[in-house]
Amino acid sequence: MRILIATDAWHPQVNGVVRTLTSLARSAATLDADISFLTPEGFPSVGVPTYPGLRMALPNRREIARRIEQAAPEAIHIATEGPIGWAVRGYCRRNKLAFTTSYTTRFPEYVEVRTMIPAGVGYALLRHFHSAASMTMIATASLRQELAERGFRRLGSWGRGVDTELFNPDSPAKLDLPRPIFMTMGRVAVEKNLEAFLALDLPGTKVVVGDGPQRAQLAQKYPDAVFLGEKKGADLTAHLAAADVFVFPSLTDTFGVVQLEALACGTPVAAFPVTGPKDVIADHPIGALDNDLRRACLRALTMSRETCRHFALERSWENSARQFIGNLAALQPSRVPRPAPRAAARSAVQG
Repeated sequence: MRILIATDAWHPQVNGVVRTLTSLARSAATLDADISFLTPEGFPSVGVPTYPGLRMALPNRREIARRIEQAAPEAIHIATEGPIGWAVRGYCRRNKLAFTTSYTTRFPEYVEVRTMIPAGVGYALLRHFHSAASMTMIATASLRQELAERGFRRLGSWGRGVDTELFNPDSPAKLDLPRPIFMTMGRVAVEKNLEAFLALDLPGTKVVVGDGPQRAQLAQKYPDAVFLGEKKGADLTAHLAAADVFVFPSLTDTFGVVQLEALACGTPVAAFPVTGPKDVIADHPIGALDNDLRRACLRALTMSRETCRHFALERSWENSARQFIGNLAALQPSRVPRPAPRAAARSAVQG
């Protein structure tokens, strides 16, 4: 099956959406599915208001149509609700093509934190966006129930996985820091609620891995914390494996793939009992959930690292990819034909 995924989030961004999509494509290849991406690459862009360093693509209708028709997909999936997502949605609607979507980011809450625009306005817009899809894929049962209560329809399941070969406990980084090490990783931005972690009175050392618009401000406000900047690949794995507890303070993530990545490195998780952590950790002895995050951190210290690793080994990206492809196959979205040879040749001459 030829699948085209449209996404506004793409390299060089380092976030859960990008890691999910790239891992999905690798695993799908082993299941006779060919995934290509329609991304912001090649489009002009502008800076995202209130988010220094992040840019937003400005796609045009003609180029969107050209890329879709060049890919000639048998299924179209829209992963994000940004300008790329809206443009591909518009193409599908104009051409009466079925498509699926996924709900991966709580944009209404993010926007409310940054602009004070009520989350209800954002949910109304997202409900409209996803209402045209044959299915909106959701990562967790609790989020699926929440969105259903907000009026979203045709909701399906698409679980996440973890690359247990990349993320492993074998070669932890040598961190010359007082133990225990409580570590968080991700965008250093207001929506990640990092101050809830950094303000805790904890023994040992608090470590932040990642970069973002709040880094300088938080580093100045919390001089006892260690900010290591962005890590990738084996270096990221080594740091996750070196932590005693991975702290996930976010209240707005829809899943939090990094929780599985930490567990695959043998590191237990401490988090608030909200969507994402509730679905990943639940009542498994691999972490602690508590409205008192300090209490969760200290309880997580008692968890078995071997149990964490074993839990992650049962959650492969191959199973996630199989579920994603199964959703598309069951819905049988419309196939986009390739441009006729003459039309393609004429277009090349005119270009």
